Amino acid sequence: MPVQFVYGKQDFVQDVPCNTDSISRKAYESRFDSAIRAGWTDRMARGLFRYHLGDLQTRILPGPCGYVAQLNVKRGLERRKPQEILSIRQDFNAEQFHFNKVSPDEIIFEMKDSEEGHEIGHHPRKTVVLVNVSPLEFGHCLFVPDPARCFPQVLTRFAIQVGMESVLLSSDPSFRVGFNSLGAFASVNHLHLHGYYLKHKLNIESTPVRPLLPEKGFYTLAGFPAGFLFYTESKGAEDVAGAVCHVTDFLMEANVAHNLFMTRGCPPCEEDDKLLRKGVRIAVWPRVACFGTKEESAFNVALCELAGHLPFKNKKDFELTTESRVIETIQRYLLPRADFLQLEKQLTQHLMLL
Repeated sequence: MPVQFVYGKQDFVQDVPCNTDSISRKAYESRFDSAIRAGWTDRMARGLFRYHLGDLQTRILPGPCGYVAQLNVKRGLERRKPQEILSIRQDFNAEQFHFNKVSPDEIIFEMKDSEEGHEIGHHPRKTVVLVNVSPLEFGHCLFVPDPARCFPQVLTRFAIQVGMESVLLSSDPSFRVGFNSLGAFASVNHLHLHGYYLKHKLNIESTPVRPLLPEKGFYTLAGFPAGFLFYTESKGAEDVAGAVCHVTDFLMEANVAHNLFMTRGCPPCEEDDKLLRKGVRIAVWPRVACFGTKEESAFNVALCELAGHLPFKNKKDFELTTESRVIETIQRYLLPRADFLQLEKQLTQHLMLL
């Protein structure tokens, strides 16, 4: 029987310091952080991962984007082969790998909200949190909502809310959560989100935004890469999760692949202190779809790369890449500007009617 992690709104952490490159992982530790770190470290010590992950070689690329590049050769060589993805609406296939097939030892705990709002009929919702056996950083785990229901890799309101609440449960500003849709370099077609600690500051935590529907927490990113941003503190999290889901549902209906990234960040208003980390920033990037089997040795643009975290699988690219080269690569995966602006208009109108 997996360990149960039961939480409520009283466990959400309100005041979190700004992330810094010198942050200690032990400096900030909520009950949630303690459970993730202890469980993850225990599984690493027991040899349940495909490779040992030590401190990764890291460099901050010169330039205003502040890209955080990391060298992780073993992830490119030793991780499970990604599934072939042919559509962003691909059905769940029980014959392929899915998370109900993992060893029970890989499960850190099951998350359950103590409040009744997370129940469907007589079946309380749960989220299984398990280690990613091919980690890209410390604490890399997977959040799998209601795994027995075998959802395909399509965001639900519950999954979005679990991701947001996980960030709010952490007292460490370096804890991040993300999602890759099918066609946006998801490797497994079974609903899941990634969570991990990255102790380096990312621009997405404080990058300027332009308001679209601020009353719904909806903004557009003012800089590169073009995308949408939601912001919420713990009080409005449920409503914002619903708004985010309306956006991702709209993208699914329009057959647009997308990546999502959640992190502690400052409020979107310019007059607010850029060092504040009371709430969660949720970035959604619509992008050009990529189908087939992901090439693991390549620089694949997914949730990490769009957020400014660049995992490299070979030393040459890690050492020689530049900010301009990264921007050029990422740009190829983004929607054309005219298409993005049209989508921005459609989404704003869509949310206004809700």
